[in-house]
Amino acid sequence: MTVRSIPSMQALKFQRMSQEQQTIRSRDFLEQMGRRRSVRMFSPDPVPREVIENAIRVASLAPSGANQQPWHFVLVSSPEVKRRIREAAEREEREFYEHRAPREWLEALEILGTDPNKPFLESAPYLIVVFALDYGIMTGRRDEPIKLKHYYVSESVGIAVGMLLTALHLSGLVALTHTPSPMGFLREILGRPKNERPYLLIPVGYPAEGATVPGINKKELHEILQVVE
Repeated sequence: MTVRSIPSMQALKFQRMSQEQQTIRSRDFLEQMGRRRSVRMFSPDPVPREVIENAIRVASLAPSGANQQPWHFVLVSSPEVKRRIREAAEREEREFYEHRAPREWLEALEILGTDPNKPFLESAPYLIVVFALDYGIMTGRRDEPIKLKHYYVSESVGIAVGMLLTALHLSGLVALTHTPSPMGFLREILGRPKNERPYLLIPVGYPAEGATVPGINKKELHEILQVVE
């Protein structure tokens, strides 16, 4: 990347709604997001790529520390690359379930019914691999690469991922946040540079016919909110 010029200030485009409009819109959004679930059973049916790309564009609009936008997205549809990713992820997952994970962690995962097998990494029509840029690389005056420190990387990428998942859901798709650990194989398979750290692996598509999800509940508002007046 090259050095960016300092932007000039501009007027904020904002249209204030009535309180009634705000309430109606917030309730509608809450209802829609209440139907979002993490899905592990995907249909192989194709998804319009523009829908995925638009969701990634939404993610790219997220706020970030010093507007450095420390993220990179790789969209994978190649069956061969998906197969390689699945094989590498399952190797790490077997190590996790058999050797790395403490008993308490495995007990917490029982309700989800997960195991080292990850067929969704091949059955989902798309995988979105999210990378966090721990530092940027800009071109100096003599074309030499210079490291550019990034700020609030994990926080910034986390916000972008939240916006991405929301956009995918509102576009009529299902997704899963998958974090095989460690994830260094993703950088190797996808040929990403050293300053990019694998952050999240997101299978995306339509749910398979007869797909099921765990019967779980979310905490009530009074359990997660403290109001100070």
